[in-house]
Amino acid sequence: MTAGFTVIRDTTPAADIPKGAVVAMGNFDGVHLGHRAVIAAALNMGRAHGKPALAVTFEPHPRSFFSPNSPQFRLTDETNKLRLLAGTGLAGAVVMTFDKGRAGTSAQDFIHHDLIGRLGISGIAVGYDFHFGKGRVGSPSLLVSEAPRLGIEVDVQAHVDIAERPVSSSAIRMALAEGQIDDATAMLGGPWFATGEVIHGEKRGRDLGYPTANIRLDKNCALKHGIYAVRVGRGTERLNGVASYGRRPTFDNGAPLLEVFLFDFKGDLYGSVLDVAFIGFIRDELKFDGIEALIRQMDDDSARARAVLAAAPDAYPKLGAID
Repeated sequence: MTAGFTVIRDTTPAADIPKGAVVAMGNFDGVHLGHRAVIAAALNMGRAHGKPALAVTFEPHPRSFFSPNSPQFRLTDETNKLRLLAGTGLAGAVVMTFDKGRAGTSAQDFIHHDLIGRLGISGIAVGYDFHFGKGRVGSPSLLVSEAPRLGIEVDVQAHVDIAERPVSSSAIRMALAEGQIDDATAMLGGPWFATGEVIHGEKRGRDLGYPTANIRLDKNCALKHGIYAVRVGRGTERLNGVASYGRRPTFDNGAPLLEVFLFDFKGDLYGSVLDVAFIGFIRDELKFDGIEALIRQMDDDSARARAVLAAAPDAYPKLGAID
């Protein structure tokens, strides 16, 4: 294990896996406050044991495996999930491939073969509602009952509530779909963000005085169509801007596209990979009768976005580097 954040996969040789590690296990979509409570428990346990703490997670998301034809709005793809996990202080992550074989593995076999045999864990932290193994038979209570015989420590974290509502990935997806950015940010512990490559568009924004960096988000992204205050990351650089996500009803009503106008920026971004963090919701997507009305609204949107960003100068997801 190197000093950075190391990713262990099914193909990683057993000799390269640190034995005796403590693990935080979960799907970790979004790495929200509930997940972070589990991770904090693993980090504390690891310090007590004098062992590294790792995340154990699954890719693709099990829901995608069991319901391949149902749209799945993931809060984080695999890479961004790992970047968020790397920002928590964990030493690394074990990414287990979720396929037919793993779906058919009994909970007992998973505990004995994967957790004890292959990883050699000394402790595990899970959320109160995490289930695993064939038929979802594996549960926190099963881990607790097996712990004395296996010689491991088990920590089960209760749900985390905000305003008397449990934090969950589903609740965050719903908040994003409704444009409730403040609620999503509170549950995540930081702004929700998406990553993508800047592509060529129709270049209408340039003619309007608002040249945009255009990014296709995942086809299953259910973010509410509208205008947002955003903070954009390009490597270590942070740029403020205003973004539209939607179908551009004034022009073509086409496929959803994220169009980002960066304040006080000049340069060519084509081909660049940007992280776009959504800091505030400005308004719904609208159709305008003319270009002048659209430009006036864009001026107002920009002023409002600048104010939102000025009020949250440090708002940005805490990301780590992956070895």
